[in-house]
Order: sequence, then C-alpha cells, then structure tokens
Amino acid sequence: MTASARPQSWPFDTVLIANRGEIAARLVRTVQRLGMKAVVVYHSADRETLAVHTADQAVEITGTPPVAAYLNAAQILSVAKATSCGAIHPGYGFLSENAVFARAVEMAGLVFIGPTPEQIELMGDKVRARGFVERAGFPVATSAIEDDDPATFAHRARCLGTPLLIKPSAGGGGKGMHIVRDLALLQTEIERARSEAERYFGDGRLYVERYIERPRHIEVQVLGDNYGNVVHVFERDCSLQRRFQKIVEETPSPALTPQQRQHICETAAGIVRSARYRNAGTVEFIFGSSGEFYFLEMNTRLQVEHPVTEEVTGLDLVEEQLRIAAGEPLRYSQAEIQSRGHAIELRLYAEDPAHGYAPTIGPILALHPPHGENVRWDSGIVRGSEVTSAFDPMLAKLIVRGSNRVDAIRRADQALRQTVLLGCKTNIAFLRRLIAHPAFVAGDVHTGFLEESWQIAAEPVMSVSKLQALLAAAALSTRPMVGGADAVPKLHAAMGSWRN
Repeated sequence: MTASARPQSWPFDTVLIANRGEIAARLVRTVQRLGMKAVVVYHSADRETLAVHTADQAVEITGTPPVAAYLNAAQILSVAKATSCGAIHPGYGFLSENAVFARAVEMAGLVFIGPTPEQIELMGDKVRARGFVERAGFPVATSAIEDDDPATFAHRARCLGTPLLIKPSAGGGGKGMHIVRDLALLQTEIERARSEAERYFGDGRLYVERYIERPRHIEVQVLGDNYGNVVHVFERDCSLQRRFQKIVEETPSPALTPQQRQHICETAAGIVRSARYRNAGTVEFIFGSSGEFYFLEMNTRLQVEHPVTEEVTGLDLVEEQLRIAAGEPLRYSQAEIQSRGHAIELRLYAEDPAHGYAPTIGPILALHPPHGENVRWDSGIVRGSEVTSAFDPMLAKLIVRGSNRVDAIRRADQALRQTVLLGCKTNIAFLRRLIAHPAFVAGDVHTGFLEESWQIAAEPVMSVSKLQALLAAAALSTRPMVGGADAVPKLHAAMGSWRN
C-alpha cells in the first residue's frame, strides 16, 4: 500500500501545511510523494527546522507569543492565497479541530483536509460529541457539562463526587485537563483548566466527569469518505501517560482479547457511521479492568501516534486523508485492512523526568537518529535547531515494528541506545527504563501507572568513580585542553624544520 502520484482530476496540486515540528515535516513527505507541492508556514522561532528546509516553499508568519502565529487563521489563509494553495492540512493541535477555521477555509474556496465544519462542531466538541454518542446508544461516563447551565456548573460537578476529571470542550492532547481529588480545590482547578483551554484552543468551555481509577486508554483509528463508507484501522493502546500527555503508544493493545478488539473497533466504526463522518479521526475509550469501556471523546484529526497504525497495516494515513479530501471513495474494504506484527511509538521530549518532567531548552548540538530494519524516526528538528519554551516539548517520535510485542520492545531498546541527541536534556534514558519495567513488559499498565511508579523517573545514582571518569573525559575533550596538549612550545617551534 504505497503512495502514487495524484490523479490530475484532483481539485488541488499545492497544499499549505498549517502546523510545525515533526507533523509538518511528516506531511511534507507524503504531499511531495504524491507529486504535489508543499508550502509551510513558520514562526521565526522555527526557522531552522526540518519542515522549513524540505518544503517547496516556506513563508514566515508572526505572533506573540510564537504559538499565536499558528492560531492566526486570517494570516494563514492569506499565505495560502498568496502561494496559490488549493488545500490546507491542519495537522494536529492548533487549528485542526477549529470549526470556524475549517469553514473559513471552505469559504475561501480552498479544500480543508479533514472533516466538514459541521462534523467538527458535532464530534470535535467534546460536550456535543458525548451527547450525540449517548443518544445513539453508546456508553459514556457520568458528567457535568458547563454549557447546560454555567451558573450551576461547579455545584453539579461537586455532586458527582471525587475523583473528578476536568476537561476542555475543545481541543485535546492533555491540555487543560486536571484531576480533582479534594473538592476544596475544585474552583481553583476549574479556573486553571479554563485559562489553559483558552490559551491552547481559544475556547474556555469545560466539562467534568467522574475519573475512573486505573483505566486503560484505548483509541480506534477510523476513516470515512464522502459516500458513507466507513472503516476502522484497528486500535492503539495509549495508557502510558504523564499529565494526560501520552508517552508510549502501541498496537495491538496487549489488554484486549480478539473478541474485545472486534467489539471496541466495531463500536468506534458505529459511532463514526452514525455521525456520517468523513476523513481520518480517532474514537477514544476508557477501558476498565473488568473489560467494560465507554466513549471518552473523538479527535476529528490525525493523531500524533498514527505511525504505529501505519506500521502494522501498511497504510499511509495522510495519503488516505488527501484522497478523501480530493473526493475519492475509500480504497479498501474492512476485510482488506489487515494488521501484522506489533508496533510501538516512543515520544522523545525535551524534559527532565527526574524533576517533575520539567521542560528543558537549548540548541541541538548533535543529532544522530537510530537506524535499522523496521525503525522509523519522525522529527521536525535538525542539527542547529533551537529548543525553546514557546512550544510543546516533543522533539521526535521513535517508531519500531516487530514480529511480536517482545521483538518490538527489543527493537525499541536497541534504537534508543543508538539515538544521540545533545544540547538539551531529554527523556531518552527514562524511556529505556520505562520499557524495561516488568509491568510494561507484561503489558500490565494503566493511565496512572507513572504516578504510582514514580521511581522510574528518578535517575540512577552514579558511582563516584564513574562520575570522575566522565568529568575527566569531558575536560580532556574541551578545546582549551586539546589545544594545550597539541601546542608546540616556542623554543621548539623556533628550531624550524631541523631534525636530529
């Protein structure tokens, strides 16, 4: 299932990528493979990034703070028109689930590579989606929704009891989500969540649901076209998270039996079919320890973790998005989509796990990605890139595929050992400890696992002798030390080329 040149009948031949980082670089690859031109927008903070270097054209946009540039719909549309783009791909985050933006793209006579504005309003809005799914007969968690009656929102949330999970109505990616175990802190956490939601999504509306302890996070990739055809592309297990931000994703889920897998995937397809959804999307579920599951939300966009699905199925999900947006019907029936092997994705962050996963900054001084059979590296950085605090700290995604889960874990550890990324502290060593943990190896984790197993984040204590050896090696490699060792004394230099 490889990409081929686009048919001449497509309504666009140039695509503007309204995003940054690794997803922008990843979109450029498929757009160009299909014989089209890729235009990227970038803030000056992203000038030295892979997407800017590889796109057919890169146009600078402005904003303060830098994230505001990628949320400026008018500026992005202006660039699309000036560069003769026929379509806009929003990637994930930023404006990807913004119905107002999708509608503005269509009104400008361009193709929005995603669902319709109406579908985003229905399924991309977490509150409306929950109501729709519940009315369609699918299970959802008990909740309190701010839109129902803003004046009584906090009171209705208190009546649910603890623990509670506060979530934004718009957006995703863990932004604006907070667990409340003490009702005395509820109002404070509501205000924090609202502020974060407004910052990241431009929409401060919230809802609260009962938080299920120790669940797994299972999501199902779906595709729908303009003609009512829907398929699922199997599930992904995204249970390993910190602060509601995923760290490791894999497929197939080690928690599901074949019967459970079929049930949850068919449920997702049923939800999407009911919504008459088009393009790529992800239906997310909370999966309980006794096998029960309920609808969590739908992401009306491409997911960060989509590569693991591509690795086991051979599909290029971005190509499928482009084909659907161009008006083509789905190319595959459900029976034709097969999953083979096991894939794992590890997110490499610029952060210090030992200090509360605090973000880190600095220049990329050296970068040597891993290589090998069934090893994939998706990144937006290059040597010389500057890691700042302006954006999400994810630097790259390492994706591996094995014949089975044991093989995939082995390949993942080997690839992490090969990875060299210097200039800012990263979570690479932490990821190696994580995938070697007996609970992960056994597939026995849940969304709160890292909170319970906080010791994994702590760095091992280094012996004094090893520390001294490393410091000595570092000192001997510095320019003043090397220069001093190689320098020729003046007396000897005055002898010229004389030899005894």
